[in-house]
Amino acid sequence: MLKAISELVAKLPWSMIILFCLTLGLAPFFPIPHVWEKLKMFSSGPLVRPIDWFDLIMHAAPWILLLIKIVLTMKENGVTDNS
Repeated sequence: MLKAISELVAKLPWSMIILFCLTLGLAPFFPIPHVWEKLKMFSSGPLVRPIDWFDLIMHAAPWILLLIKIVLTMKENGVTDNS
């Protein structure tokens, strides 16, 4: 399962992931990005309403994909240090 996800993320172009981060990852843009608002709510206490959890997952998903893509690329290029 993890290998299949890694292969799928590796096939996604950087431009698509960055576009997802800049649109869904930051929308709505004003007054503050939604993902930032939900992260602040999460850090100050538990998210109580299911819609808050859904919002956090939806708006954080592009950023998680970006992090996975960065880690896979670094691993592929031998940048990570396994000391």
